[in-house]
This record gives sequence, structure tokens and C-alpha cells, in this order.
Amino acid sequence: MATKSTASASSEKSEATAAEMTAEERDALASRLVDRFAIWSGVAGLIPLPIVDIAAVGGLQIQMLRRLSQIYGVPFSENRGKALIASLAGCLIPTTSGIGASSMFKFVPVVGALAGGFVMPALSAGATYAIGKAFVQHFASGGTLLDFNPPDYREFVRAHKEMWDSRSTTSGGSGAAAASS
Repeated sequence: MATKSTASASSEKSEATAAEMTAEERDALASRLVDRFAIWSGVAGLIPLPIVDIAAVGGLQIQMLRRLSQIYGVPFSENRGKALIASLAGCLIPTTSGIGASSMFKFVPVVGALAGGFVMPALSAGATYAIGKAFVQHFASGGTLLDFNPPDYREFVRAHKEMWDSRSTTSGGSGAAAASS
């Protein structure tokens, strides 16, 4: 029972903090959060077990959405968050099937594990980054989880994923670029 009151106290503190921040501070904090979760998703993509890596990335994306909701003072529902992330990822069929395929490569001994190890982190990080930026834009414009429409963000997500991919290849992610060509 004590943990429940502690959790609600920390929740109230984060809501008060979110309300006291300016829009620029909130956007900067959200941007740093998305960058951090994108990196962690890339690390989760290194998990050598197929399907477990996808589950870890999905869990990180849900946690990122929960934290973004807190920053913008938007009520969060885990079930609604899962559905929205799945819908948004579904708008990008090549990206999601690439993540699944690179995860399945890990079933092939040695060569598949190496190929999946190079490709999966880049795809996971790029997808998480693009999804996070879409939700930041939506929440910053006053949106909620209830009025988020994934097809409206299809081009926005593609542009941010391409930006992440180019950022990855120019900052030393040439291994992932070489593995995907």
C-alpha cells in the first residue's frame, strides 16, 4: 500500500513538473527522451534471440509513449498505446517487415546471426525514433491518444526514419548500411 502512495506521489510530481514547463522546454525534453529510447531500441535489436528482440523493442516503444504522455500531460492507456504503435508501424510495411525479417535471420546459425545483428539495431532505432517524433508532434499540437490517427503521420514517420537512417550512416553506422546493401 505504501508503494501505491509513492507511485501516485511521483505521478503527481511529474504532472506538476510538466505543467510548469514552457512549450520549448517540454519539446526539448521530449526530443532527448526520443533520442535515448531510439538508442536503447538499437541496443535491444542486438539481443541474439529472435522474437525476444522484437518484444524488447515493442516494450521500449510503449515505455517511451508512456513517458511522452507524462511530459505532455496526456492520459495514458497501455492498451491504447500498444494499438497505436502497432497501427503506426503497420503504416510502414517495409520497415516493420524488415524488422521481422532481420529478427528471423537470427535463426540461421552464424551468418544469419551476424546479418541480423547488423540490420536489426538500425531498423529498431530508426522505427522508434520516427514513432517517437510522430507522437511528440501530435502531443505538442494538443492531441491525445484518443484522437491520434496513424495514417495522418505516414509521411512524417517516413521522413524522420530516413533522417535517422542518414544520421546513422554518417555517424559511423556504416556497418548497418553495408549489411543492408
